[in-house]
Amino acid sequence: MARACARHILVKTKDEAETLKQKLANGADFASLAKKHSSCNSAKRGGDLGEFGPGKMLPAFDKVVFKLPVLKVHGPIKTKFGFHLIETIYRT
Repeated sequence: MARACARHILVKTKDEAETLKQKLANGADFASLAKKHSSCNSAKRGGDLGEFGPGKMLPAFDKVVFKLPVLKVHGPIKTKFGFHLIETIYRT
Protein backbone atom coordinates (compact mmCIF):
# COMPACT_ATOMS: atom_id res chain seq x y z
CA MET A 1 0.00 0.00 0.00
CA ALA A 2 1.18 3.49 -0.82
CA ARG A 3 2.47 5.66 2.01
CA ALA A 4 3.40 9.31 1.99
CA CYS A 5 4.84 11.95 4.26
CA ALA A 6 3.63 15.51 3.85
CA ARG A 7 3.55 18.89 5.50
CA HIS A 8 1.08 21.70 5.07
CA ILE A 9 0.11 25.20 6.04
CA LEU A 10 -3.59 25.77 6.76
CA VAL A 11 -5.04 29.29 6.59
CA LYS A 12 -8.55 30.76 6.43
CA THR A 13 -8.41 32.59 3.10
CA LYS A 14 -7.22 31.89 -0.42
CA ASP A 15 -5.47 35.29 -0.46
CA GLU A 16 -3.46 34.43 2.64
CA ALA A 17 -2.47 31.08 1.10
CA GLU A 18 -1.40 32.81 -2.14
CA THR A 19 0.70 35.33 -0.18
CA LEU A 20 2.45 32.53 1.74
CA LYS A 21 3.00 30.54 -1.46
CA GLN A 22 4.73 33.58 -2.97
CA LYS A 23 6.95 33.88 0.10
CA LEU A 24 7.90 30.20 -0.29
CA ALA A 25 8.66 30.77 -3.98
CA ASN A 26 10.98 33.59 -2.89
CA GLY A 27 12.90 31.29 -0.56
CA ALA A 28 11.04 31.52 2.76
CA ASP A 29 11.32 28.50 5.07
CA PHE A 30 8.23 26.26 4.98
CA ALA A 31 8.47 25.17 8.63
CA SER A 32 8.87 28.75 9.86
CA LEU A 33 5.83 29.94 7.91
CA ALA A 34 3.80 26.96 9.13
CA LYS A 35 4.70 27.68 12.77
CA LYS A 36 3.75 31.33 12.38
CA HIS A 37 0.63 31.13 10.18
CA SER A 38 -0.93 27.65 10.13
CA SER A 39 -4.10 27.08 12.17
CA CYS A 40 -3.56 23.30 12.24
CA ASN A 41 -2.16 21.49 15.30
CA SER A 42 0.73 20.41 13.06
CA ALA A 43 1.96 24.04 13.04
CA LYS A 44 4.18 23.42 16.08
CA ARG A 45 5.93 20.69 14.05
CA GLY A 46 6.45 23.03 11.10
CA GLY A 47 3.34 21.67 9.40
CA ASP A 48 4.65 18.09 9.45
CA LEU A 49 1.82 15.55 9.23
CA GLY A 50 4.09 12.50 9.40
CA GLU A 51 3.52 9.40 7.33
CA PHE A 52 0.06 8.21 6.32
CA GLY A 53 -1.76 6.10 3.75
CA PRO A 54 -4.53 6.96 1.28
CA GLY A 55 -7.91 7.70 2.84
CA LYS A 56 -6.52 9.17 6.08
CA MET A 57 -6.90 12.75 4.84
CA LEU A 58 -9.70 14.53 2.99
CA PRO A 59 -10.05 13.50 -0.69
CA ALA A 60 -8.78 16.85 -2.05
CA PHE A 61 -5.73 16.54 0.21
CA ASP A 62 -5.11 12.89 -0.75
CA LYS A 63 -5.25 13.78 -4.43
CA VAL A 64 -2.35 16.21 -4.02
CA VAL A 65 -0.26 13.95 -1.80
CA PHE A 66 -0.67 10.76 -3.82
CA LYS A 67 -0.88 12.13 -7.38
CA LEU A 68 1.08 15.38 -7.78
CA PRO A 69 4.90 15.81 -7.85
CA VAL A 70 6.80 15.51 -4.57
CA LEU A 71 8.97 18.27 -3.03
CA LYS A 72 6.85 20.95 -4.68
CA VAL A 73 4.36 23.20 -2.89
CA HIS A 74 0.81 22.74 -4.22
CA GLY A 75 -2.20 24.89 -3.51
CA PRO A 76 -4.13 26.67 -2.35
CA ILE A 77 -6.25 23.54 -1.95
CA LYS A 78 -9.70 24.21 -0.43
CA THR A 79 -11.20 21.87 2.16
CA LYS A 80 -13.83 22.33 4.86
CA PHE A 81 -11.00 23.48 7.17
CA GLY A 82 -9.75 26.30 4.94
CA PHE A 83 -6.99 26.62 2.37
CA HIS A 84 -3.92 24.40 2.40
CA LEU A 85 -0.46 24.69 0.91
CA ILE A 86 0.76 21.10 0.71
CA GLU A 87 4.23 19.69 0.15
CA THR A 88 4.70 15.94 -0.16
CA ILE A 89 8.13 15.02 1.26
CA TYR A 90 8.15 11.45 -0.08
CA ARG A 91 5.80 8.80 -1.40
CA THR A 92 6.28 5.04 -1.66
